[in-house]
Amino acid sequence: MEVAAWGGRPAWQVGRKVFCGNRSPRPDAVDDAGARLDDVILIRTPDESDKLALVQADGPFFTTPHFDGYNAVLVRASRLGEITRDELAEVIEDAWCACAPKTVVRKWLAGGADGRDA
Repeated sequence: MEVAAWGGRPAWQVGRKVFCGNRSPRPDAVDDAGARLDDVILIRTPDESDKLALVQADGPFFTTPHFDGYNAVLVRASRLGEITRDELAEVIEDAWCACAPKTVVRKWLAGGADGRDA
């Protein structure tokens, strides 16, 4: 379900948990000149190992000290073209599964009714 989150920016939640959303500019994500980035997207990860795999891969995902101990990665919208649509879909699906109620996830993965609006 789409909701207004950080600074009224769009985010998507399942089971009242945000799994993906557009962050408002913050001091923890800046460009080389120190200006706050305006196109940062937060995507939840299932666990720390998934987070590290995305951040350490040769791709657009990154993190900041603000997210130490929190299972999420950041990506600039302007860099999404560096990964395929299928790769992005997999990362977002994993984020949805990490936040959705486990019974809904099991049903969806088994091919049952679409539980994404849970």
